[in-house]
Amino acid sequence: MIAWVGAVALVVLVATFVPTPGLEQLREWAAQFGPWFAAAFFAAYAVVTVAPIPRSTFTYSAAVLFTPAVAIPCSLVATGVAAALSFVAVRRLGHERTAALRAHPRVAAVDARLRRRGWLSVGSVRLVPAAPFSVVNYAAALTSIPYPQFIAATVIGSAPGTVAAVLLGDSLTSGDGAAALWATVGFAAVGLAGMVLDARLPVRPAP
Repeated sequence: MIAWVGAVALVVLVATFVPTPGLEQLREWAAQFGPWFAAAFFAAYAVVTVAPIPRSTFTYSAAVLFTPAVAIPCSLVATGVAAALSFVAVRRLGHERTAALRAHPRVAAVDARLRRRGWLSVGSVRLVPAAPFSVVNYAAALTSIPYPQFIAATVIGSAPGTVAAVLLGDSLTSGDGAAALWATVGFAAVGLAGMVLDARLPVRPAP
């Protein structure tokens, strides 16, 4: 108990008396490291988010460290790579090893929906920020969705939220809040429209 109190007190003292760099300074530091830092950052983005770690952590960090011209495309590429790695890893576990998981009622329900809706189901799930990125990857890999459709739906469905997050983070760094706010609202509206469209489109009848 005493150790925990001491640790909390130390954190408070450091936060109070040790100067912390501003967001603009963090971006300047990232620029000083050159393109290799960006390459290393987005490689880590792709590898680490294979595990159940929030993708938004890396997306907002990218928004602070890099300009939108770098953060947006690189975040989407890293997202696609992470999804591909997760998908392939689960599929390579083998049909027999995943039989019990595929027989689970929830996974079976997801598979049935994907058969009837196709890639739109994955795309609509990616539009929901609260849907865990890695969990969706694992669940989709246990279904019958084709690999190309899964990757395309992941990148396309993740685009509105990624762009909105990067622009919002960039506005905090650059101070240009008005333009970024409207852009964020616009891309968020695109995501919402996609979810509504998916809910209203007719589905293929179950075989």
